[in-house]
Amino acid sequence: MSEIAIKFENISKQYRLGSIGTGTLSHDLKRWWTVKVRGMEDPYLKINQVNDNDSKAGNDYVWALQDIDFEVKQGEVLGIIGKNGAGKSTLLKILSRVTTPTTGQIMARGRIASLLEVGTGFHPEMTGRENIYMNGSIMGMTKLEIKKKFDEIVDFAGVGRYIDTPVKRYSSGMTVRLGFAIAAHLEPEILIVDEVLAVGDAEFQKKAIGKMHDVSQYQGRTVLFVSHNMTAIEQLCSGVMLIDKGKILLTGNTVDVINAYLKTNTIVSGQIIDAMKICNNQIMVESITINESVSNMIEISPKENKLNIKITGKIAEERRMAIEVRFFDQYDHLQMLFSPGHLYGQIKLYKKGNFEMNETIILPDMLTKNEFRLTVDITQPNIEILVSFPNSVKVICKGIQGHTGLEFPATNCGLLMLK
Repeated sequence: MSEIAIKFENISKQYRLGSIGTGTLSHDLKRWWTVKVRGMEDPYLKINQVNDNDSKAGNDYVWALQDIDFEVKQGEVLGIIGKNGAGKSTLLKILSRVTTPTTGQIMARGRIASLLEVGTGFHPEMTGRENIYMNGSIMGMTKLEIKKKFDEIVDFAGVGRYIDTPVKRYSSGMTVRLGFAIAAHLEPEILIVDEVLAVGDAEFQKKAIGKMHDVSQYQGRTVLFVSHNMTAIEQLCSGVMLIDKGKILLTGNTVDVINAYLKTNTIVSGQIIDAMKICNNQIMVESITINESVSNMIEISPKENKLNIKITGKIAEERRMAIEVRFFDQYDHLQMLFSPGHLYGQIKLYKKGNFEMNETIILPDMLTKNEFRLTVDITQPNIEILVSFPNSVKVICKGIQGHTGLEFPATNCGLLMLK
């Protein structure tokens, strides 16, 4: 029987809302005199921060986590899922000892390596080489132990050419690759990985998931993995925990918990335009239809293999615009990006006043019997999103026949990218 590697008992975390100290007693007194006594604006507000007393919450305290009880056995890979703000990262920070719980206690066996955000534990002025040795020392490893793993870490991260360059000059992708390589190779008993892998490219994500699988299956190490990528969760995790509003809703079989979570994110029947988000006030959308329907529920029969998108509205000034469409599967995993506007010379110029945009997407064979969600955007390609319809349409594909390959009509000039 496997030993328990992690155990949470009645863990809760409370935060206080509102302002914090300025750092000095004299400044705190000046703030109190100015705001409380004279009724004037806080002199120590940050730039662009609004001093709005009316927006204060009804309660000065908020519970980020409440009554969390669970345990993880040695060698288990536990996936933690939930909406943004559910408390997932707070839970991992408590386990990593970045912050302390308000109530409860934690038991963890062995060394813990955490990758909670890009650049965790890195000193920007130090080189990649120096940061590897520093992180290993923090984890309690000797210089000789780190030296044995050094070449393997650098090779996995793919930063050999820049290993003696200060980390502050690394891209976010390079930083997270090196951070993960250090965390995974310096033999921690417990590996904690937050959503940072989303920063890396597809090749690195595949390597990272493979490495986490190896350290759990063949080295008996415990992994806690937080991600919004349900495909990765399903492939890697032996169990999943669903968190919502600081509480555990469900723990159990990976597929069952994922399905329960996805049911909370279903699209409610309505019109596509109901999901509209204006990102630029110089444009107003009046209507959007797909296959001549305003409904956000679209069915594609085996005899059809296309989506006709039509958007009408008004613009305050002449500009180039294009339609972009992203297809997501039931696990929130990007399957296809249709972006004709990114191809050079294909961005149409629309005059001031009324406009009408039309695009036709020819669906490839990969869209067989399945359900997809669409995010439709009007963009100024490579510059900005003007209007977005996020997760606005549910497309039910009943199998497409008579169409092979990733082809597009000659007039379409579309771009299809698969992950």
